[in-house]
Amino acid sequence: MMIDFDLLYKELSFQAARSGGKGGQNVNKVATKVILSWSLYDSTLFNEEEKKRLYLKLNSMLTKEGRLVIQCSETRSQLENRQIAAWKIYSILLKALEREKSRVATKIPKKAIEKRIENKKKQAEKKLNRRGLY
Repeated sequence: MMIDFDLLYKELSFQAARSGGKGGQNVNKVATKVILSWSLYDSTLFNEEEKKRLYLKLNSMLTKEGRLVIQCSETRSQLENRQIAAWKIYSILLKALEREKSRVATKIPKKAIEKRIENKKKQAEKKLNRRGLY
């Protein structure tokens, strides 16, 4: 399933804060860290079934109000941090919406069963032969 990134971007709410790390004087003057949040409950991008699946997969990452919050302070630029955080949210949502393939049970081949039994017989014979030595 694909999510329209532009529509998702419109639903995101950004907040800027001062960040630590590299930047020298810039760190003390400019708010470059971005705190991005997205509300699962208020989103219009997904239907109820998709929201339920997202809730189950992202439950540990959501706040009590159903918001997914991401912080980014990787670069010295607020704009770049915004884009990085938005792409993180996008990739998290895509991964959460993926459906896992169901496992198809396969039958054990006869040859494998025969080989296992043959090995057991050889092992038993080996141990029987050891008894007579001591």
